[in-house]
Amino acid sequence: NMVSFGTVVHEETIYEVFCFLKTSMTKWKPDFDSAASEYAKAAVCFKNAKQFEQAKDAYLKEAEYHTENKALFHAAKAIEQAGMMMKDLKKMPEAIQYIEKASMIYVENGTPDTAAMALDRAGKLIEPVSLEKAVDLYQQAAGVFENEDRLRQSAELLGKASRLLVRLRRLDEAATALQKEKNMYKDIENYPTCFKKTTAQVLVHLHRNDFVAADKCVRESYSLPGYSGSEDCVAMETLLQGYDEQDEDQVHRVCNSALLKYMDNDYAKLAISLKVPGGGAKKKTAKPPQGGAGAPAASAEDDDDYEGGLC
Repeated sequence: NMVSFGTVVHEETIYEVFCFLKTSMTKWKPDFDSAASEYAKAAVCFKNAKQFEQAKDAYLKEAEYHTENKALFHAAKAIEQAGMMMKDLKKMPEAIQYIEKASMIYVENGTPDTAAMALDRAGKLIEPVSLEKAVDLYQQAAGVFENEDRLRQSAELLGKASRLLVRLRRLDEAATALQKEKNMYKDIENYPTCFKKTTAQVLVHLHRNDFVAADKCVRESYSLPGYSGSEDCVAMETLLQGYDEQDEDQVHRVCNSALLKYMDNDYAKLAISLKVPGGGAKKKTAKPPQGGAGAPAASAEDDDDYEGGLC
């Protein structure tokens, strides 16, 4: 049975490790590498038998002996594997702790790319459980890539964090993250993506009720090659004009256009839920409502359109 299997594996491993670590007149130094290897084999046996707690313990012992042997990369790998055992046990906070610890050792070992990728994987694992922790992990990973001047990878990870911040309604932080993301894409001369980030910024700022900041983002983007007169630029100018003039129809038209509806889902939701100031009342003075019932009818129609959005 599984209990006796685990006992046999454990006892055999301890005996083998004892032999490797024992010193004598002819063997002055413990063989930490072989001891680590024995625990690695034991961990795989436990993992295959779905005894994940014992597998985790074996991986941690493996890491311990790799550390003694100054093999930090292999130690980090073993700790990351211990984290995956916790994931299989549905103990996500513990899983993430091990992966974060492994990532710090990867950085210390001089393999920051491996650290960033481990943090990215951890972010994906924890997203269904805690968006807040996922944001933290993606931002950590972005920071590691940024330190290595890997701006494209850093910007992509910041993008994941920005979208989750929007979902969490932490819009001030989302605005800051988006600006940093946009600056990185500008530095690597990926201007079309900068245009999309400007649109996302405008939506975030308008939901923060900060028209001035939204307008500033568009004005600053005029310096980007190809932005002025582009589809993205015209849409934002039209949106800001409608918002400023409290023209509900104009805002609704832009926010429900294909350009905005097919953005990343978190930003598309910001678009279709955007209301003009003043309680959403339509403020047009060009011609009076006909029959006295025009305004309510338009409002109801708009509500139906919002209901047909992406939410």
